[in-house]
Amino acid sequence: MPEGDTVLQTAERLHSVLAGQALTHSDLRVPRFATADLAGRTVVDVTPRGKHLLTRIEGGLTLHSHLGMDGAWHLYAPRERWRGGPGHQIRAVLSTAHHTAVGYRLPVLELLRTAHEEKAVGHLGPDLLGPGWDPDTALRNLLADPGRPLGEALLDQRNLAGIGNIYKAELCFLARATPWLPVGELPASTAARLVTTAKQLLEANRNRTVRTTTRAQPNGYGPRERLWVYGRTHRPCLRCGTPIRATEQDNRPAYWCPRCQSGPTP
Repeated sequence: MPEGDTVLQTAERLHSVLAGQALTHSDLRVPRFATADLAGRTVVDVTPRGKHLLTRIEGGLTLHSHLGMDGAWHLYAPRERWRGGPGHQIRAVLSTAHHTAVGYRLPVLELLRTAHEEKAVGHLGPDLLGPGWDPDTALRNLLADPGRPLGEALLDQRNLAGIGNIYKAELCFLARATPWLPVGELPASTAARLVTTAKQLLEANRNRTVRTTTRAQPNGYGPRERLWVYGRTHRPCLRCGTPIRATEQDNRPAYWCPRCQSGPTP
């Protein structure tokens, strides 16, 4: 599931092979931009912004994409077989003399002027993995609506950018609060620590191929566990042994330990 760390890794891979290279072929398979031809233009850079990707191209153009729940960009060498999914899932193709980048299942794909990028990403809060990270603003944003459930507030990219459903579940566990606890009921010290922890978790995973929030320490329940609660329904909590529970919150799965986390539940 793409989250801020995944998007950063994707941007770095794309940048490493596309930046400074002239496009030999482009194919944007969305109706609005199907006739756009970027061949002959040089890729300037590929920059992540929260969970968004900005591929800047010579001539003041930016290809804006978002991975959504299961989107991905894959890189292929010439004549290498494309393996990211069936052809009807391809939304973008960018080729240079040495590589082809193929975007699969992208729910957002648009070509815009680089000068107008803020129209696409200007609504985002401080980027957890960006150069302009501002924890004070992120904290104010998070607490701006005190009655909002914590899980929803964490996922709102207008508050702080980069958290997806996995980090939401893990951060709520580490804060010892259920995802349904009104964010205004968090003690001030816990709320501030939550923002700091979010930054630490994404930074720790920015270069990892397998995401972990537990430092993968051995425990008595089998192999090394990499996540505290996410995806661990009915399995014992790594802290107290109580079975982890799961249900939906805002049409996404939510996980929590009924003993370690306090607050309302469905």
